[in-house]
Amino acid sequence: MIRIRSLPDDPELEAYRTVGDPAALERAGLFVAEGRLVVERLLQDGRFRIHSVAVTPAAASALGPLLEARPDVPVHVCEPTLLQTITGFDFHRGCLALAWRDAPATPVEAMVRATRLLALEGVGNPDNIGGLFRTALAFGVEGVLLDSSCGDPLYRKAIRTSMAATLRVPFVRIAEWPHGLDRFRRNGFRVLALTPHRDAAALEELRVTTDEPIVLAAGSEGAGLSSGLLDYADVRVRIPMDVRADSLNVVVAAAIALHALRANC
Repeated sequence: MIRIRSLPDDPELEAYRTVGDPAALERAGLFVAEGRLVVERLLQDGRFRIHSVAVTPAAASALGPLLEARPDVPVHVCEPTLLQTITGFDFHRGCLALAWRDAPATPVEAMVRATRLLALEGVGNPDNIGGLFRTALAFGVEGVLLDSSCGDPLYRKAIRTSMAATLRVPFVRIAEWPHGLDRFRRNGFRVLALTPHRDAAALEELRVTTDEPIVLAAGSEGAGLSSGLLDYADVRVRIPMDVRADSLNVVVAAAIALHALRANC
């Protein structure tokens, strides 16, 4: 049912007071999705249980058929000024959704049946997390492996930057890093470490088969991959570039490498 909300103390809107507090949201087992495209994909995919949706009248009209197709989702239609009062930030996107984090977990055992995985080490910036998931989706990556220091893929900025790819590409955190990747090696994966080091193999020289299981590992922009991961990897690969440039943004580097893995098959 779509209801018109007009009072800032409406108890059914209470949960929206926490949308600017990631820690409070996580304690409540929730995450927030913002923007029409992201909320559309959240509604369409059905992977996550949705707590509710809050929309402006204009957004409610635009999303009408999709909202009507999900009668299980409470929808609150509010004026922008009311939502800004409740959420505490400038509500200019017209559409917010709260969803539960308890999507069916993707066990590591399921990912070992993949052929392309992206492993991230020390990537904390939510824009980079979002960009990497968007890149992973674009290039057919079947799952993302995160070390304990990586940012939260369900942080609202990461979701928004990813254009909802963090809601679509399965991910799992690996507690013992990098040796938690051993189970992938035992199932035939090669671990490729992406690095600008000059002694690494040039990416265009790498040859892989279409069905060869690969884990591509990328690190933070500042430190790059740790020596532990570099030593652990089966192959170190670099993207040849002008000598005046020392490195690339991690999202750009991952995109080039994932494209090359397709092209080099």
